[in-house]
Amino acid sequence: MRLSNKDDWCTVVFFDNMRTIATIILFLSVIFGATAQEYILSTPTGKIYGELLMPEGDTPCPIVLIIAGSGPTNMDGNSLGTDYKSNSLRYLAEELAKRGIATLRYDKRGIGKSREAQASEENLRFEHYIDDAAAWADTLFKDGRFTKVIIAGHSEGSLIGMVAAQKSNNIKAFVSIAGCGSPAHQIIEEQMSKQPEQIRDEVAKINKELCEGRTVENVPSYLASLYRKSVQPYLISWFRYDPSKEIAKLKIPVLILQGDKDIQVGVKEAQKLYMARIFSSFYIIENMNHVLKDCDSDNTLMQLETYKNPDLPIKSELVEHITRFIKQ
Repeated sequence: MRLSNKDDWCTVVFFDNMRTIATIILFLSVIFGATAQEYILSTPTGKIYGELLMPEGDTPCPIVLIIAGSGPTNMDGNSLGTDYKSNSLRYLAEELAKRGIATLRYDKRGIGKSREAQASEENLRFEHYIDDAAAWADTLFKDGRFTKVIIAGHSEGSLIGMVAAQKSNNIKAFVSIAGCGSPAHQIIEEQMSKQPEQIRDEVAKINKELCEGRTVENVPSYLASLYRKSVQPYLISWFRYDPSKEIAKLKIPVLILQGDKDIQVGVKEAQKLYMARIFSSFYIIENMNHVLKDCDSDNTLMQLETYKNPDLPIKSELVEHITRFIKQ
């Protein structure tokens, strides 16, 4: 998870807390023998668009609901409005389809095809993301083509997924990919650790107020993009979730995957998740970075080249670990 301009989770939008309903499935295309279909979730604020990728064959199969990370990230794992187009989540879906596993991934509300579902920032709460994921999972569970529903959350999607998995008995397993083990406010403060002392102190002060449920009226101009008044209610709702506590609540099988060359979410975050849920399956994947690509360096410039390369495949070890976990 990052809090830069290109990865601004504050651009996400309001979702009415009413139960959502999946309304339509449309045929789109064929990819490597797998059938791609448009899956639409109808909500009170507009339609959320997903892509269902079915493996070849008529036999009922497991399905993975893939939840993207923070910011304007579309269903393919690409950050819209930037040149960071890795196609990481699209590749994950395609590779799982080759192994007989269906997937559903979706554009978040306000992003990509789902942009018309956006409403006011002031009314957004972290729970709206959770409700979205739970609604998708419940809809997939009712689809007779699937033997079981698994959630796989990437980065911030990991926290969304693990809480959504607590809300529904229809989710049979959970996969965390590059998920944080620390609460968001701690991650923010860690990311600010190299800033001048005045900025660090101001961030800690504001975070303390938000963690206690209070908005902050006077935010310094240099922190306005991060703590603007309209996004503070969302931050309050987000800060109350501790991933290590949430993953410990799960009563279903859990798989934790982390790359050792991830410069956005460090290995220690995955270790926190594992220590909180010690009976999980846990793997550190050598030379895998945050966009699930092969990279043998921590150098930022070398890393970013993989973020911009939509043709570079994802790490095969990632796919193999998920496949074994689902089919065991």
